[in-house]
Amino acid sequence: MGKLSTEQLREGVRGTVTTPEDDAYDEARTVHNAMIDKRPAAVVHCVNAGDVMAAVGYARENGLDLAVRGGAHSVPGFGTCDGGVVADLSGMRGVRVDPGRRTARAEGGATWGDFNAATHAFGLATTGGIISTTGVGGLTLGGGIGYLARGLGLSCDNLVSADVVTADGRFLVASEDEHADLFWALRGGGGNFGAVTSFEFRLSPVDQIYGGPMLYETKDAATVLRSFAEYIADAPEQLGGFPAFQLAPPLPFIPEDRHGDPFVLIVACWSGPLDEGPGALRAFRDFAPVVAEHVGPMPYPALNSAFDALVPPGLQHYWKANFVTDLSEDAIAAHLEYGPRLPAVNSTMHIYPINGACHRVAPDATAFAYRDASFATVIAGMWPDPAANDDAIAWVRDYYAATAPHSEEGGYINFMADDDQSRIRANYKANYDRLVSVKRAYDPHNLFHLNQNIKP
Repeated sequence: MGKLSTEQLREGVRGTVTTPEDDAYDEARTVHNAMIDKRPAAVVHCVNAGDVMAAVGYARENGLDLAVRGGAHSVPGFGTCDGGVVADLSGMRGVRVDPGRRTARAEGGATWGDFNAATHAFGLATTGGIISTTGVGGLTLGGGIGYLARGLGLSCDNLVSADVVTADGRFLVASEDEHADLFWALRGGGGNFGAVTSFEFRLSPVDQIYGGPMLYETKDAATVLRSFAEYIADAPEQLGGFPAFQLAPPLPFIPEDRHGDPFVLIVACWSGPLDEGPGALRAFRDFAPVVAEHVGPMPYPALNSAFDALVPPGLQHYWKANFVTDLSEDAIAAHLEYGPRLPAVNSTMHIYPINGACHRVAPDATAFAYRDASFATVIAGMWPDPAANDDAIAWVRDYYAATAPHSEEGGYINFMADDDQSRIRANYKANYDRLVSVKRAYDPHNLFHLNQNIKP
C-alpha cells in the first residue's frame, strides 16, 4: 500500500485529526510533563477502536513514529513524539460496571478518577494508583501499584481481558483463553505490544476506607521508616499505604508556621471493616509523635484523589525508581540524607509496599517479575519552574545514586525516566527473553517503541 494522506486519515476516523496548521494544535500536543515539548505531525483524537486502528495503520504505512496517549502522565513523554502520529485516547473514557459479575470495563483513555467514580457507586474497586488523574491504561500495563495492592494484588493481577490493536492493524481480545501469550505480556510489559482500547477488571468490595496522611518530624524519620518496614511485613493485608518525604503544603490541618517544612509521613489506607480502622493504624501512632494528620473514614475515591492538587498539569518532571527487597540501615541512611532536601512542595519520595497478595503471584505468571520485592520506591522530582531544572534533576539523580546500591537492579517501569532504557532487561529479570518472543510475534518491526522499549 502506498502512503496515506492526512486527508485520507481524516476521512477514515470518527474523531478529529489535529495537525500543525490547526488552531487547537498546541493544546492537542501538550502532555502532563511540561519538560516535554514535541511536535507531532498529527494527533488523532480517537473515539472508538476503529479510530485507533486507523491511527496505527496511518503511522505504519507512512513509516512514522507512533505514540499512544491515555492519561498523558508518562514522565518521559511517551504519549507524544516529533513528526509522528499520536493516537490520543482521552476521548475514550467510558467505564461500564457489571455488579453481578463484579467486573468493570474501562476504555483506553479512562483515568482512575473515571474508574473509581463508576465502581464506587456499587461499593466496588480494584487496585488503582495514587493520583486519580493517572490513566488506567499506562498504570495497568506497567503493573499497577496502589493503596489496595497488598490485599488485592497489582492492577494487572486483576485484569481479566484486554482489547488490543496490534501493529498490523488487527483487533484482538487478549485473556487467559485467547492470545494468552499477549495477555501475559500486557500484564507488566508496558505499551510494547499494541494499543489497548479497553481493559476488563475484576472488582472487590471496597467502599469506605479509614486512613489519610500522618506527618512526623524528620528527626524521627529513621524510626518511622524502620518501624514501617518491620510492621508492614506481616500486617493485615487490608492495610495499605506508604511512607514518604514531603514538604508540608498549605493545608488547614498542618500548623501554619510549619507550611513548607520537610516531614516524613505515612499515608495509610485501611480497607477492612471501618470500625477496625483506628486499631489498624494504632501502630503508626506508636512509631513516633504525630505532628499533624488528616485521618478518618472516607470514600476510597476521596483518598485516591487526595493528592491530585500537588500534581497539576504543567509541572517539570524527572523521576527514578528501584525495587527493594530489604529496607536496610544503609538504605535508610541514604533516605535521611536526601529525603528532606526536596526541591519543591510537589516533589516527593514514596516507598510502596508490594508484599501480601502481590507475592502470591508467581514471578513468571505475568510480565511483572519482581514478586519477591518488598517495596517499590520512586523519587519523583516535580517542580513548577524550568529555571530550577538543573538543581532538581541533580537532587533526583544524587538521591537515586545513594539508594541504588541498597536496592534491586531493576525498577518499576511506570516510575522511570527516558534515560533508563539501559535497565530494561533488569526490570524484567528472567521474563525478558519471553517478552522479546511475544514482541516478535505481535510487533516484529517495533512500531510500538515509544515506551520502556523491549526490542524485537
